[in-house]
Amino acid sequence: MSAGGAEEDIPLGERKTVTDFCYLLDKSKQLFNGLRDLPQYGHKQWQSYFGRTFDVYTKLWKFQQQHRQVLDNRYGLKRWQIGEIASKIGQLYYHYYLRTSETSYLNEAFSFYSAIRQRSYYSQVNKEDRPELVVKKLRYYARYIVVCLLLNKMDLVKDLVKDLSDEIEDYTHRFNTEDQLEWNLVLQEVAAFIEADPVMVLNDDNTVVVTSKRLMDGGVPQLEQGMIVGQLTLADALIIGNCNNQVKFSELTIDMFRMLQALEREPVNLATQMNKPGMLEPSEKPAKRENPHKYLLYKPTFSQLYTFLSAAFKELPANSVLLMYLSATGVFPVGRSDYEDQSQRGSLFTLFLYNPLMAFLYVCGLSSMRSGLWDKCQEFLRKMNRDLGQLISHSRSIDQAFLQFFGDEFLRLLLVRFVFCSATMRLHKVFRETRNYPETYPQLPKEETVENPMVQKHVLELASVLDVQNLFYDNTLDNY
Repeated sequence: MSAGGAEEDIPLGERKTVTDFCYLLDKSKQLFNGLRDLPQYGHKQWQSYFGRTFDVYTKLWKFQQQHRQVLDNRYGLKRWQIGEIASKIGQLYYHYYLRTSETSYLNEAFSFYSAIRQRSYYSQVNKEDRPELVVKKLRYYARYIVVCLLLNKMDLVKDLVKDLSDEIEDYTHRFNTEDQLEWNLVLQEVAAFIEADPVMVLNDDNTVVVTSKRLMDGGVPQLEQGMIVGQLTLADALIIGNCNNQVKFSELTIDMFRMLQALEREPVNLATQMNKPGMLEPSEKPAKRENPHKYLLYKPTFSQLYTFLSAAFKELPANSVLLMYLSATGVFPVGRSDYEDQSQRGSLFTLFLYNPLMAFLYVCGLSSMRSGLWDKCQEFLRKMNRDLGQLISHSRSIDQAFLQFFGDEFLRLLLVRFVFCSATMRLHKVFRETRNYPETYPQLPKEETVENPMVQKHVLELASVLDVQNLFYDNTLDNY
């Protein structure tokens, strides 16, 4: 109770309001802290616990909205406390996204984080002589930045980094802290993360165009009617980052970040609005979509990897596939340190799987492109993907294992992008040694896929559109 009056002077109804709020607040903290003890693997162990936590936070959020005046007067509710509740809800939605791979929950997390900034819930924190409150504010900014990165809101990321930098400077000047270097490292990490993409797409006024890398309608070559392929579905994926010096932010390396998006559909915005955060009712929660569930493992021990792998395999539904992606430090030629400023910015192979046009531009030495030409090249790639899909499905010598996976849209797209990557490297003059080429096991029939004249013609035509055909062996064009 506030010190404004004796407890017996407070009307019974208002006293009950404060008591109920304190109960919900304590219960929510208890449940939220319990999330740390839940296993990161498996489905059944955590779903009911998350459900209970969501329910309590739903009640808490609505309660403080309905009884704000009483809580202000009798409890002394401060705006940073409301911000803390909203921040916890944002964390809940983000972690629910990590658990389910349902990208719509990213929008829910963004909704609450955005409201905290718009409504300046943390604005008064700096006036209080409590460094632990400022740290809560800094952590909020770091979490908000992660969500914005995953939603490709790059302009907002830059604004948030500026805000965070100012807050860190103020924090380190006001308090004799031991974590100054740690927070400065956070700034360095996110700055490197923003600059990791090797190619910028520019409008006519030189502003950067943010392009989505997730799967959108029409982005996958369609199966022909009557085509016989397997009915396997990509249900789970282990995404493992184990590089020594790769750009990372919040235990998410740039390769993990890219593969994460390569295995997701474009998010769908749900009922909540950006400036009016509110909890999703159970009936409003999205129906199950087709994103594979993902486990993100940053530099795991072997026992951790084995535990996650076995748990994922054990819970794999019938007729489903488990994908394991491992990004690790490679062995570089002696004296070629340039292989290693590039490996820090991500694997070239991963870049082809994530954004094949960006990868193609990078190997051609192009660091920027006008949006009109980018769109033209993307349309060219879509047509190429359709041809590649037909080549694979019509091949008479291809191992049937490939066709078993070809019915799943994500796996089909990864396989098509693999063929494009391999064909590009075989024609590019820089990748002369065969050990530079990516391989599959069992092997693809090269003459029908990566060395197919029609595929090579497509690659050379794309190079011609970009005026970089001199970088490629062009003898195959003599046949046309």
